[in-house]
This record gives sequence, structure tokens and C-alpha cells, in this order.
Amino acid sequence: MSLKMTQEEREAFLADLHVGVISIEDPGRGPITVAIWYDYRPGTGLWIITSRTSRKGMALDKAGRFSLVAQTEHAPYKYVSVEGPIVDVRPADKENDLRPMAHRYLGAEFGNAYVDNQSVEASAVYVMQPQRWLTVDYSKLLPES
Repeated sequence: MSLKMTQEEREAFLADLHVGVISIEDPGRGPITVAIWYDYRPGTGLWIITSRTSRKGMALDKAGRFSLVAQTEHAPYKYVSVEGPIVDVRPADKENDLRPMAHRYLGAEFGNAYVDNQSVEASAVYVMQPQRWLTVDYSKLLPES
């Protein structure tokens, strides 16, 4: 029995709410690997927001690609890992990018408080188009009800 997710399952899982863990090549060191908020829409890609002047932003600009994994925290465990090129980079907009992302992760009230105390001056939206997928869904081991 395969524990791999179908295309529909993996895209739905990645589009669901998970904190992602991003990895970016950092020559001469291990990859930069940190938790990050993200959003994903099939056909559009996966997008994150970060400062272009941060170590992470500079590494993204240099590498031109990244990996991200999203997982469940409780059994039966599931994860989706994606890797691919950055296909778009644009300045982040507080209302069109940061506020929707903050609402996704924090809800409207806490998300608004977070955004109202943030600047997007040096921030950018990085859009990655997944090329490689790794998936596991251990719930496939359970008997069907």
C-alpha cells in the first residue's frame, strides 16, 4: 500500500493551514532552515513574505529556489515537501499581502494588531512553483470506516 498522496490530496494539504519550514541553500554553510508562514494555490504557486535585506531574503535572491515542508503535528502524521524555482519576486504590500497572510495565521483581530505594528518597506513576496513533491499520509494505513 502506498502512503503517497494523490495530486489532489497533496495540493489540498499544502493549501491548508500549516506553519511551513523553509530551507534555502547557503553556500559554505548548512542550508538556512526556519519556520515560516506561507500560502499556496494550485496553478499559482507557493508564496512567502520576507525582508530582502535579511539573511533569508539575500539567500533566496542568490539561490533562486527553495524547499518547504508542511506537516501535521499529531498522528496519523502527514507531510508534503516541495522544492522549486522562484518564479516571481515583487515588493510586499501591507494590505494585499501581509494582512491576508496574518489573518490566515492569526485570525482577523490578532492579525490586524500584528500588521498594524509591522513595516513592509524592505519586504518582498517570493513565489515558488513546486517542481518536486514528496508526500506521506499515514492515515492510509488505517482501515476505512
